[in-house]
Amino acid sequence: MGGLVGLLLTGGAAQVGVEPFFLELIDGMEEVLAPQGVTVLLLVAPDLEAELDTYRRWSADHTVAAVIVVNLVHDDVRPRRLATLGLPAVLAGRGDPGFPRVLTEDAAAMTAAAQALIALGHRTIGRVTGPPALVHTAERSAALAAAEHHHPGVRVIETEGDYGAESGVRGIHTLLAADPPPTAVIFDNDVMAVAAAQELSRAGITGVSLLAGDDSPLCELASPPLSALSTNAHAHGRILGRAVAELLAGAAPRDHAGPASGLRHRATTAPPQSLGSPGS
Repeated sequence: MGGLVGLLLTGGAAQVGVEPFFLELIDGMEEVLAPQGVTVLLLVAPDLEAELDTYRRWSADHTVAAVIVVNLVHDDVRPRRLATLGLPAVLAGRGDPGFPRVLTEDAAAMTAAAQALIALGHRTIGRVTGPPALVHTAERSAALAAAEHHHPGVRVIETEGDYGAESGVRGIHTLLAADPPPTAVIFDNDVMAVAAAQELSRAGITGVSLLAGDDSPLCELASPPLSALSTNAHAHGRILGRAVAELLAGAAPRDHAGPASGLRHRATTAPPQSLGSPGS
């Protein structure tokens, strides 16, 4: 088989560098693809136009045998653009059904997180979201809204983040300024959650349960260790790798089930407590 498989991430290189999820994802893909002589080529593009330009160059130069498309957005132009360029593609998410897709149950995972926090007694739940254009951000928002609807007395407050550490810090301050403030906060990734936990520790604020939307060593090694929704990114990568191998072998497009998510309670989820701060 042999060759390269392209994976383009749009955003600052520094941002990508602190995303443990993608490092594990690529490791899983290469575990499957490397024995077949296929290597994952990772590049970072500053914006969508640069990403599309890179696809055009890859097509013209025959750089890659296939492309993996991640972070799908609503009305995503990338899959059809790749088809026009003649570049085979695997979609990591619920994009165009005419392509091989690896599907994860983001809504079910968020529902499980909400139910776990409600079972602990939380009635005001905050969330720092990922970028709102992403399909899985909307799926998670819909799941939280449904949980709010089905549990009278539960209130959900959301504020927008961008997966970066600074947006985690901004998000926690925005949410805790609400009246009443949430007693538990869900973050759409590990980086934002860890940054928010560090900010609360520096400020001496206690009594807020924190839950990361992605598990990683960042969560495990945090002090205290962060509770998280755990999706095995390495296993996810292996499934993507198998989907790519099928595609390169000429198989018809089909959907592949991604790994299930589970909730790992560590030190940062507990029943509601009184919000504490210096001097209180």
